[in-house]
Amino acid sequence: MKEAKEVVNRKYKDSVFVDLFSNDQSASDNFLSLYNALHGTNLDSSVPLKALRLEQVMYMAFYNDVSYLVDNKIIVLAEHQSTMNENMPLRCLEYVTRLYEQIQKPRVKYCRTLHKIPMPEFYVFYNGKEQLPANQVLKLSDAFTVQTATPNLELIVQLMNINYDKGNQVLQRCKALQHYSLFVHEVRRHIAVDRKHGFEKAIRDCIQNNILKEYLQRKAKEVMNMLIGEYDYNTDIAVQREESFDSGLAEGEARGSRQAKLETARLMKAEPLASDLIAKVTGLTKEEIEKL
Repeated sequence: MKEAKEVVNRKYKDSVFVDLFSNDQSASDNFLSLYNALHGTNLDSSVPLKALRLEQVMYMAFYNDVSYLVDNKIIVLAEHQSTMNENMPLRCLEYVTRLYEQIQKPRVKYCRTLHKIPMPEFYVFYNGKEQLPANQVLKLSDAFTVQTATPNLELIVQLMNINYDKGNQVLQRCKALQHYSLFVHEVRRHIAVDRKHGFEKAIRDCIQNNILKEYLQRKAKEVMNMLIGEYDYNTDIAVQREESFDSGLAEGEARGSRQAKLETARLMKAEPLASDLIAKVTGLTKEEIEKL
């Protein structure tokens, strides 16, 4: 297979999904299997294939992204494990713009003659816990403030729920993706009952049950590190969201409490009662009370 891979210094560890379909020695075969499953084709290892990656320091549209240039197409795959984000088309638009900048010479866009570019396709493989359909289409035009029958710009993202219990047909057509879905299921099952040793037990059970067996036998330690990295990343995001929520809630409560104090002060002032008494009851300063 003719393949060129770009060396990228990312600031986070790649996920198991990225490793399986972009980095591992079997990644090219895994990706072609998935490509054929998505397109009903039968491309083999003789097809020119180029992995594309963006520097994380330059751009981070996705945490788990895999992109290839193949068959005159740019194929963008992204795994999504958390709450579904309906802004994925916009993120994909920003992402593919950077990819075009990477693969095209800067002067090409100024040429008078038409310069052909590879057609982009976008797929998001969802394996989070929300109850989403097996297949869903997300459109950039849905976000436009003005809706028309024929928008001047469109970008379509194919969202595929690859949780194993959803029975998505793509899992039946691509063994690598099917086994990855089963692997994620096993990891979640074990972590739910044994957070300390869950990853290790999941890897052992998958090997015993012939799920990604050869891959896990070769890279058990690396996969452990990737899982820990993914868990830490997702936990960090969840904690940030929780802290943001708690901060907003506390701020809201503080605003509500102050408003109640001001209203109480207004009522007491209307009686009228002395400012010293109002200040003592409400905790407001005399200056604040006088302004009411």
